[in-house]
Amino acid sequence: MAGKKVIDKQFKLDAVQYRKNHPELTFEQVAKNLGISNSSIHRWCKQFSIKMIIRMKIKIYLEDQAIFQVMMQKNLPV
Repeated sequence: MAGKKVIDKQFKLDAVQYRKNHPELTFEQVAKNLGISNSSIHRWCKQFSIKMIIRMKIKIYLEDQAIFQVMMQKNLPV
């Protein structure tokens, strides 16, 4: 029995970027062009989209915390 094919993270990132760069193509066309399954490109786009949103929210939270600290140090109303 053959094992599951392991695809490295860089290929997945490149595939997601290819999809973003070619919005005129369907997921099926992207998958065919890259030699992967339709479900794979869907899954990778979703995974990397969720990770991007989480990173963005963390960044905003940390920026808010930094602003809060400055306001507290300067005794500004919060």
